[in-house]
Amino acid sequence: MEHLYSAPQGATERESPRTEEDIVKDSQPSNGWRKQSQALLITEKLAEEGERQTVSKAKSIIAVKRVGAHIGLKAADLLLLDTLCAFTQPQDWEENKRPIVWPSNTLLMQHTGFSLSALKRHARRLAEACIIAFKDSSNGKRWGHRDGNGYIVEAYGFDLSPLAARAEEFECTYEQLKAERVLCQQLKRQITVVRRTIRARLEAPCSISPKLLEELRAKYQDLVHLLPNRNSDSNQIAITLNDFNSLSDLVDEALLRSQTDNDIQGNSTLRKQSLSDTRNPDPSEVNNEPHLQTTNELKSINSSENTKPALKNRCQTNNRLNLATIIQACPEFQTWAHDLGGYLKHWPDLQRTIAKICPMIGISERLWQLAHQQMGQQSATAAAVLIFEKFCAGELLSPAGYLRGMMKKAGDGTLNLERSFVGRLHRGIS
Repeated sequence: MEHLYSAPQGATERESPRTEEDIVKDSQPSNGWRKQSQALLITEKLAEEGERQTVSKAKSIIAVKRVGAHIGLKAADLLLLDTLCAFTQPQDWEENKRPIVWPSNTLLMQHTGFSLSALKRHARRLAEACIIAFKDSSNGKRWGHRDGNGYIVEAYGFDLSPLAARAEEFECTYEQLKAERVLCQQLKRQITVVRRTIRARLEAPCSISPKLLEELRAKYQDLVHLLPNRNSDSNQIAITLNDFNSLSDLVDEALLRSQTDNDIQGNSTLRKQSLSDTRNPDPSEVNNEPHLQTTNELKSINSSENTKPALKNRCQTNNRLNLATIIQACPEFQTWAHDLGGYLKHWPDLQRTIAKICPMIGISERLWQLAHQQMGQQSATAAAVLIFEKFCAGELLSPAGYLRGMMKKAGDGTLNLERSFVGRLHRGIS
């Protein structure tokens, strides 16, 4: 029975109440057919393509659910799609067949809990997303019948053939999304490592000038505010990681510069002190007796020249490192190397792997090259592996600072990497 509404005198059209059926009727074109769009035309072509394929209902619905949010579908849209698929039978998804369903609006409203307007809105969104197609009869009603074997003879209603046609596309999209998600997680982990390293170096006592230190801390806070969220893609995260690595390089340069300045200042102070001691000797220590030098060794006057090779030999003893000992003493590094696809059979394998890991723990390329120059390629590689293992175990906070300390020990000839690895290996065994 049609409900008539007569607006009171003086009431405007905007003030008159409208029922849900009035809204749905106004949204339909005046000729009785639904409004066509470019997406609906594409959907009809996809339906023809899906008719030529054999795709199971389970594969199709799983594929679209995995990428539903990515293609703009909401949970209610997927609920309606799941309900429509429930009215199909396995033989409807075979080749040269179309999975068409013809449930009434009343039945769909009972199954989904939607109102009539919501039901039509979600059906239209599925069609605009090229998931379903509308196959209309001459009078606009849904109906159909099957033969004795359960195959559809004639039907008008919702055609799910576009879903079958796009199942493979959705599976490829899902694999791309999964790879993107893994890449984003890796980049975020690298950002976390670099960020913590920078913060530890900026908060630790250092000889950087207060003004420069304040500038570096301000840049760090600016980057913290730009940390990626869960909607950030890999390109945005990679840009943020590059910014943090650049800041890490600036902090390394500032620390190296301040350390160099302190060394120069300390050497200058020692030189001035030695000159003052030479120019102003203590009178009480003056000895007027002739100086006699007694020696039983030949060419003992060149003993100062013989100390330099001895010092070099002390530095070279640290290079007698066993690759197997290093790998066994550093299980965490071995795990990371395996995840990165590295096979640690020879020294070049170890060097390539640690070169990939160094930026993750805050060791810049500039510092890494400097370590190679001062320590040698093999010693620098072994030192970086040891630093990474200690950093993962929580035994140190600043890998870059620890590497600089090892470089200084190597220059003094007091670095013994072999003893460090052997001690770590014995501690793990015990």
